[in-house]
Amino acid sequence: MTTAKNKKTPARKRSAASRKSALFSFSRTKRFAISCATTALASFQIASCGFNPGWSADKLINQALAALHLPALDAFRKNGWPHLPGNSTSGASHSPSVGGTVARSPAQAGGQTSRFSHCTQFFPGGQAPALQLQTHERELCFSSFAVLHNGLTKTPVFVVERLNRSTLQQGQGLERSDKFYADARLPRAERSELDDYKRSGYSRGHMAPAADMSTPEAMAQSFSLANMVPQNQVHNGGAWSQVEQATRKYALRAKGDVYVFTGPVFARNAPTIGPGKVAVPSHIFKLVYDASTGQSWVHWQANSADTRMDSPISYEEFTRRTGMPLLSSIRAPRA
Repeated sequence: MTTAKNKKTPARKRSAASRKSALFSFSRTKRFAISCATTALASFQIASCGFNPGWSADKLINQALAALHLPALDAFRKNGWPHLPGNSTSGASHSPSVGGTVARSPAQAGGQTSRFSHCTQFFPGGQAPALQLQTHERELCFSSFAVLHNGLTKTPVFVVERLNRSTLQQGQGLERSDKFYADARLPRAERSELDDYKRSGYSRGHMAPAADMSTPEAMAQSFSLANMVPQNQVHNGGAWSQVEQATRKYALRAKGDVYVFTGPVFARNAPTIGPGKVAVPSHIFKLVYDASTGQSWVHWQANSADTRMDSPISYEEFTRRTGMPLLSSIRAPRA
């Protein structure tokens, strides 16, 4: 009896060791599979946003992990994945470059005010207006403009640029890229897609015009759908084009920087286009502020075929209509 028991004991030990080995092997396999899937997803997102070279690697990987319903990158770092970007314990990490930053997540946005900390250069006085951010609003920085994006309408709230003679002359003769793309920095549920505009009858209307761009990179970025609203085709190529040209002509002869805010205005129960239900604005505005003179004015146009270029409205009237004090960071502008 004693001999029989002694013979079974090593077998149980071997069985336990085998199970432990199998579990360890499964864990290694699982980690390897997760690593491959994460790398593939991150690579896909990088390729899909080739026009935005300044993306943070951490954010790309975290988006890939989220798509797999896995913990964020920091959770894996705690478990000893030493070769992922930013896992070094010595030396300061680099800041995200302009052209690839996106602000807080929707859960964090409520109750905070806009800051645009990575691209304040586009705002008068180097300071963004103190607007209360809504739950689905995100700040996007590009190389030549900034966007406050709304994930419910799937359009900008506004787009802001800083124009002057030097930048506009630098961009003269620049080839138009015409390569529209969905902005993968935004969650899929909050962004417009190319399919939303197909057969909709509406143009993909630039808020920051391609003709304002001064570099090939800025030109490419201006075709992000985060910079677009559904615009009446006749209006886009007619009266609105005249507004854009008049704004550039003014900036070319201005003594200094001219700041331009452009954005949509929506009626109650606004119509939508596409599977993603992108909201169609009833009006589009362009607020122009000359920092050297303190003067400002606002082009306010209906998004319709019969719109004609008309006299602009005052900044005061604009804030009354929209409730957006976009120049609140500076002294009251002159009309």
